[in-house]
Amino acid sequence: MKTTTIKEQLNHYFMFAVLFFSFFFSATIATAQNTPAVKNVVLVHGAFADGSGWRGLYDILSKKGYHVTIVQNPLSSLEDDVRATNLALDKQDGPTILVGHSWGGTVITEAGNHPKVVALVYVAALQPDNGENSVQWLQTAPPAPENGVLAPDDKGVVYYDQAKFHAGFAGDLPKDQSDFMFASQGAFYAKGFGTPITQAAWRTKPAYGIVATEDKSISPDIERAMYKRSKTKITEIKGSHVVFISQPKAVAEVIITASKEVAKK
Repeated sequence: MKTTTIKEQLNHYFMFAVLFFSFFFSATIATAQNTPAVKNVVLVHGAFADGSGWRGLYDILSKKGYHVTIVQNPLSSLEDDVRATNLALDKQDGPTILVGHSWGGTVITEAGNHPKVVALVYVAALQPDNGENSVQWLQTAPPAPENGVLAPDDKGVVYYDQAKFHAGFAGDLPKDQSDFMFASQGAFYAKGFGTPITQAAWRTKPAYGIVATEDKSISPDIERAMYKRSKTKITEIKGSHVVFISQPKAVAEVIITASKEVAKK
């Protein structure tokens, strides 16, 4: 039987060690390359909705290595929604992209001052300035015929008209899906629309804005005007007011772009 010398044993050990560490470091580098530099994303829904609508976007971003948190706004006031968003931001472990849809844009404009927020993404969203409120901007263009926002009830709560919900809010979704969304809409207190912003975060932090070109709830012209005024980086996507549901991949790309660009700064 052939016996190996100590030198041969050492050579075998050395070769094994080289192969092992080469594999280990290659795997580590690959993992690092697939981990986003800014990996935290907080999603803030708007009026007449709840957090369940973010599911498609959540799935896409999570599979790409992002840590996604979804805020459930109480919709009782701007202050309450900002508080709920800040609670979610407090739990993040580092730099965070803050995303708001519709009324959620007003919320992130105030909540975006949180120190962990490094960029804002507005999805068919309102974007007031200091001292401005949401209703001021909503009145700058005539509402689409499909728009179904009702007057406040005797409790000061605003709902979306069931007869117009599909065409006015989610026209590019299947009817049964929009029916579920109508049934799960939150009770939005109208006073939120009239509450002014005290400190607009987009004045000090990078902002990205998505114009939903088929939007019947917030006129695309209003979205363009707000984003242009604030020098927000604009992306136009063909979709209804809930473009983040109908076009989740396109919306995800804007968020991913934001995370990469702020990481370079």
